[in-house]
Amino acid sequence: MKVILQKDVANLGDAGDVKIVADGYARNFLIPKKMVIKFNESSKAAIEQQKHLIKVKKEKRKKISASVSEKLKELSLVFKAKVGEEDKLFGAVTSLDIAKKLSEAGFEIDKRKIELEHPIRKTGEHTVSIKLDEGITSEVKVLVEKE
Repeated sequence: MKVILQKDVANLGDAGDVKIVADGYARNFLIPKKMVIKFNESSKAAIEQQKHLIKVKKEKRKKISASVSEKLKELSLVFKAKVGEEDKLFGAVTSLDIAKKLSEAGFEIDKRKIELEHPIRKTGEHTVSIKLDEGITSEVKVLVEKE
Protein backbone atom coordinates (compact mmCIF):
# COMPACT_ATOMS: atom_id res chain seq x y z
CA MET A 1 0.00 0.00 0.00
CA LYS A 2 1.34 3.43 -0.90
CA VAL A 3 1.07 5.92 1.97
CA ILE A 4 2.11 9.45 2.91
CA LEU A 5 3.76 9.76 6.31
CA GLN A 6 2.05 12.31 8.55
CA LYS A 7 4.70 12.03 11.29
CA ASP A 8 8.30 10.88 11.51
CA VAL A 9 8.20 7.09 11.89
CA ALA A 10 11.29 5.28 13.14
CA ASN A 11 12.85 2.95 10.56
CA LEU A 12 10.39 4.10 7.91
CA GLY A 13 10.90 7.77 7.09
CA ASP A 14 10.19 11.41 7.80
CA ALA A 15 6.87 13.19 7.68
CA GLY A 16 5.81 14.01 4.13
CA ASP A 17 7.60 11.05 2.55
CA VAL A 18 5.73 8.68 0.25
CA LYS A 19 6.44 5.05 1.15
CA ILE A 20 5.20 1.61 0.19
CA VAL A 21 4.35 -0.53 3.22
CA ALA A 22 2.60 -3.84 3.83
CA ASP A 23 -1.18 -3.57 3.74
CA GLY A 24 -1.62 -5.05 7.22
CA TYR A 25 0.99 -2.72 8.74
CA ALA A 26 -0.79 0.28 7.25
CA ARG A 27 -4.35 -0.80 8.13
CA ASN A 28 -3.65 -2.19 11.61
CA PHE A 29 -0.97 0.13 12.95
CA LEU A 30 -0.14 3.24 10.94
CA ILE A 31 -3.61 4.45 9.88
CA PRO A 32 -5.34 3.97 13.29
CA LYS A 33 -2.53 5.95 14.98
CA LYS A 34 -2.91 8.66 12.31
CA MET A 35 0.72 8.32 11.29
CA VAL A 36 -0.09 8.00 7.58
CA ILE A 37 -2.77 8.67 5.00
CA LYS A 38 -3.39 6.64 1.87
CA PHE A 39 -1.69 7.95 -1.23
CA ASN A 40 -3.83 8.92 -4.20
CA GLU A 41 -3.73 11.52 -6.96
CA SER A 42 -5.66 14.13 -4.96
CA SER A 43 -3.29 13.81 -2.03
CA LYS A 44 -0.24 14.91 -4.07
CA ALA A 45 -1.00 18.59 -3.45
CA ALA A 46 -1.42 17.86 0.24
CA ILE A 47 2.10 16.40 0.31
CA GLU A 48 3.70 19.68 -0.75
CA GLN A 49 1.62 21.67 1.70
CA GLN A 50 2.49 19.28 4.49
CA LYS A 51 6.22 19.33 3.70
CA HIS A 52 6.17 23.11 3.92
CA LEU A 53 4.41 23.04 7.31
CA ILE A 54 6.83 20.43 8.62
CA LYS A 55 9.80 22.51 7.52
CA VAL A 56 8.44 25.55 9.37
CA LYS A 57 7.79 23.47 12.51
CA LYS A 58 11.30 21.97 12.44
CA GLU A 59 12.88 25.42 12.14
CA LYS A 60 10.83 26.71 15.07
CA ARG A 61 11.71 23.62 17.14
CA LYS A 62 15.42 24.08 16.38
CA LYS A 63 15.32 27.72 17.50
CA ILE A 64 13.68 26.71 20.78
CA SER A 65 16.17 23.87 21.26
CA ALA A 66 19.10 26.22 20.66
CA SER A 67 17.88 28.65 23.33
CA VAL A 68 17.25 25.79 25.80
CA SER A 69 20.75 24.48 25.03
CA GLU A 70 22.32 27.79 26.03
CA LYS A 71 20.39 27.84 29.31
CA LEU A 72 21.33 24.23 30.10
CA LYS A 73 25.04 24.92 29.65
CA GLU A 74 24.87 27.39 32.54
CA LEU A 75 22.96 24.94 34.77
CA SER A 76 24.56 22.78 37.45
CA LEU A 77 22.59 20.00 39.14
CA VAL A 78 23.51 18.98 42.68
CA PHE A 79 22.67 15.54 44.07
CA LYS A 80 23.16 14.50 47.71
CA ALA A 81 23.74 10.78 48.22
CA LYS A 82 24.90 8.33 50.83
CA VAL A 83 28.49 7.31 50.21
CA GLY A 84 30.53 4.24 51.15
CA GLU A 85 34.19 3.40 50.70
CA GLU A 86 36.26 5.17 48.03
CA ASP A 87 33.45 7.72 47.49
CA LYS A 88 31.19 5.13 45.86
CA LEU A 89 27.47 5.76 46.12
CA PHE A 90 24.92 3.46 47.67
CA GLY A 91 22.82 3.31 44.54
CA ALA A 92 23.39 5.56 41.55
CA VAL A 93 22.32 8.77 39.83
CA THR A 94 20.41 7.74 36.71
CA SER A 95 18.97 9.56 33.72
CA LEU A 96 15.57 9.49 35.45
CA ASP A 97 17.02 11.32 38.47
CA ILE A 98 18.61 13.90 36.19
CA ALA A 99 15.32 14.36 34.29
CA LYS A 100 13.49 14.96 37.59
CA LYS A 101 16.06 17.59 38.68
CA LEU A 102 15.78 19.28 35.28
CA SER A 103 12.01 19.29 35.69
CA GLU A 104 12.38 21.00 39.08
CA ALA A 105 14.60 23.59 37.37
CA GLY A 106 11.88 24.26 34.78
CA PHE A 107 13.12 22.14 31.86
CA GLU A 108 10.82 19.37 30.63
CA ILE A 109 13.27 16.93 29.05
CA ASP A 110 12.53 13.28 28.41
CA LYS A 111 14.87 10.88 30.20
CA ARG A 112 15.58 9.09 26.90
CA LYS A 113 17.24 12.25 25.57
CA ILE A 114 19.77 12.22 28.40
CA GLU A 115 22.83 10.41 27.10
CA LEU A 116 24.29 8.62 30.08
CA GLU A 117 26.38 5.53 29.25
CA HIS A 118 26.33 4.20 32.80
CA PRO A 119 24.61 5.47 35.93
CA ILE A 120 26.82 7.77 38.00
CA ARG A 121 28.21 5.83 40.96
CA LYS A 122 30.94 8.13 42.29
CA THR A 123 30.96 11.53 43.94
CA GLY A 124 32.38 14.51 42.13
CA GLU A 125 31.56 16.58 39.07
CA HIS A 126 30.32 14.82 35.95
CA THR A 127 29.32 16.18 32.55
CA VAL A 128 26.16 14.73 31.03
CA SER A 129 25.16 15.21 27.41
CA ILE A 130 21.53 15.89 26.45
CA LYS A 131 20.28 15.50 22.88
CA LEU A 132 17.63 18.18 22.38
CA ASP A 133 17.00 17.98 18.64
CA GLU A 134 18.66 16.86 15.43
CA GLY A 135 22.20 18.17 15.62
CA ILE A 136 21.62 20.12 18.84
CA THR A 137 23.10 18.76 22.04
CA SER A 138 23.86 20.40 25.33
CA GLU A 139 25.92 19.49 28.35
CA VAL A 140 24.87 19.78 31.97
CA LYS A 141 27.17 19.63 34.97
CA VAL A 142 26.08 17.08 37.55
CA LEU A 143 27.66 17.42 40.98
CA VAL A 144 27.29 14.44 43.32
CA GLU A 145 28.09 15.22 46.96
CA LYS A 146 28.15 13.27 50.21
CA GLU A 147 24.94 13.45 52.20
